[in-house]
Amino acid sequence: MKTVQEMVQAAKADIREVPLEQSEEAIKQADLLIDVREADEFHAGHIPGAVNIPRGILEFKLTNDPALEDRGLNMVIYCKNSGRSALSAKAMKEMGYIHVQSIAGGIDAWQEAGKPLVKPDLPEFN
Repeated sequence: MKTVQEMVQAAKADIREVPLEQSEEAIKQADLLIDVREADEFHAGHIPGAVNIPRGILEFKLTNDPALEDRGLNMVIYCKNSGRSALSAKAMKEMGYIHVQSIAGGIDAWQEAGKPLVKPDLPEFN
């Protein structure tokens, strides 16, 4: 039986992880930037241009959205610290996606480096 840490380590050995220093260029070259964190995490702040497809529904969304059926799309994905995105990239690879990169260190490393975040304004309900 494997622990989640062992599963993440195995996934990272089988995927492409883009170093933080190269992440902005990878994002510029990508067809799609996917944040696989939960919706509340995404709304607290995300990388500019990202779309939110939480890890728990990723495979279903990829299977059921015609805009995502092209297995040749160039995609960059990230999460909080790169565990969920590694597992997501592994799943996507198994589904036949051939150009998927996970950002090493996730949004935590992105923020530590002082890179820009989008924090959407949400309406206040009084």
